[in-house]
Amino acid sequence: MAPQSDPPTPDRAGADASDADLPFVSVVIPVYNDPEGIRATIDALRRQTFPASGYEVIVADNGSTDETRDVVEGYLEAFDGLRLVVEDEVQGSYAARNAGIAAATGEVIAFVDADMIVDPDWVGAVAWRMARTDADYLACDVRLFTPGDEGVVAEYNRRNDLHVERFVAELSFAPTCCLVVRRSLLADVGGFDSRLQSGGDYEFGNRVAASGRDLEYASDIAMYHPTRTTLGALLRKSRRVGRGKTQLRRYYPDRYGRPLFAALNPAAFLPPRPSFMRRSVRGWNDLSARRQVVFLLVSYIASLAKAYGQLLELASPTETGAE
Repeated sequence: MAPQSDPPTPDRAGADASDADLPFVSVVIPVYNDPEGIRATIDALRRQTFPASGYEVIVADNGSTDETRDVVEGYLEAFDGLRLVVEDEVQGSYAARNAGIAAATGEVIAFVDADMIVDPDWVGAVAWRMARTDADYLACDVRLFTPGDEGVVAEYNRRNDLHVERFVAELSFAPTCCLVVRRSLLADVGGFDSRLQSGGDYEFGNRVAASGRDLEYASDIAMYHPTRTTLGALLRKSRRVGRGKTQLRRYYPDRYGRPLFAALNPAAFLPPRPSFMRRSVRGWNDLSARRQVVFLLVSYIASLAKAYGQLLELASPTETGAE
């Protein structure tokens, strides 16, 4: 597949935003030290065809130490629906999302990550879907794209990451970067666990599923996420995910098992199986043998970083400041 310099346009009809019974949508964006990412996301949300009176955008800054907060404040006067809240007591994206939830006024709350892009009819599509169904928990599709030339790491990330439909069907969760929920759901099951640095979307989705609710996936509502283009960025994410796995087991051992056993499991240090690669990497069978070997190596290094993250969290637990 050729590298993608811009997000593709989804092949679906736009939502009808003229219906008077569509719910008010609160869009919550957590951000930390990402001025360019939050600028791109706000710009996309300013261009919505949905009536301005029907949605708001809440940026939850998690104690940024660079110009991120200045960038957001620069939009406040021109973008009436934009608000800025600050969560600088607890360090973590889930704490920031909870701060956004607390400030939100909408019946429907949609989460977007800073640096993501959405189509002009995205808010309308979300509102229409939530009005026309009884969904309490909805996952949008995520399509990865690479700005500029696409290297090996970016291609691997694009082909391997964010299998949202499978996450919903098999693991009972949606990544928070593409999650839409009703306020009534949050009132019932609670918000995100702010103690977690990673895996909070997994724990939240599992909690929703345990409440007896259906988790739904909308393949026709697309969002766009830039790929990680360097091996360092990929490994930092893997290490953070590994830490999150240990955190989940520390706080929820009855659900996820004991952290010591999982962190010391020899299987975590073995190379990925070919069957795993075929399932994980989109279009695996279409890749050349050389490319498959390279991707297998990248996947193994990433899995070792994840295993290291589990051990690191076991030896030095993360303190977010959350109760």
